[in-house]
Amino acid sequence: MAGAYDDRDGKIWMDGKLVEWRDANVHILTHGLHYASSVFEGERCYSGKIFKGHEHSLRLIESARLLDMESPYTAEEIDAAKEAVLAANGFTDAYVRAVMWRGSGEDMGVSASRNPVRLAIAAWEWGNYYGDAKWQGAKLDIAKWKRPSPETIPTAAKAAGLYMICTMSKHAAEAKGCSDALFMDWEGYVAEATGANVFFIKDGEVHTPLADRFLNGITRQTIVQMLKDKGVTVHERRIKPEELDGFQECFLTGTAAEVTPVGQIGDWHFQVGQLTRDIAADYETLVRA
Repeated sequence: MAGAYDDRDGKIWMDGKLVEWRDANVHILTHGLHYASSVFEGERCYSGKIFKGHEHSLRLIESARLLDMESPYTAEEIDAAKEAVLAANGFTDAYVRAVMWRGSGEDMGVSASRNPVRLAIAAWEWGNYYGDAKWQGAKLDIAKWKRPSPETIPTAAKAAGLYMICTMSKHAAEAKGCSDALFMDWEGYVAEATGANVFFIKDGEVHTPLADRFLNGITRQTIVQMLKDKGVTVHERRIKPEELDGFQECFLTGTAAEVTPVGQIGDWHFQVGQLTRDIAADYETLVRA
């Protein structure tokens, strides 16, 4: 499948039924478009099975709750809708996007409690998120923006509005020939990339930012457990930028990113080492099991 995302063949699940891809539209006065009252999930289907699909459905509902939206569907109903989308489009390996938002209704100001909460699910075939960096090592810029304090935003929600600075930072990174950008948090500690969590390796041990002030990715949680099961020591802690000079390897994790090695962040360089390659291979085996 190729071309603009609004002009493709296929089916999209929308508010309880499958509709033609090009007919999956909303009104211009949709609240989510104006006020970012929207949450979403990104998932991958491998060999006909969505990896941790139910966990993603539960997180979608929780993200909605954190934005004061009540999901009109249960996690089980969302699971079934995702399966219906895959079957309708004939996909066994695909990316799945579920999005929940406040639609058009009686309210068009900041308050929108009378507007319906809507849900749509689409799927498409999507290769490596970082292209050849999947094997060669991605190059990251340092974002000028910082991840905000949990006192200012619901950091545990996968909310559309939280990605505004991610888009801006990724555009700036791409203009410099980089694949992505690394954020610091509001206190100056290492946080995450624009759509992926970050891990570092030093002397056979893994260090990753403590995920209590940004989204604790489902892939991140999976990788942490996999590393511990392999007997690898994992330190979840605050990491200062100056510590990057002492790390030997680095990699990113996420549903789209999967496990992607990093070769450079700003002026810091990393090797694509054996532990990174091993955990990437182990993850590939796990998701296709």
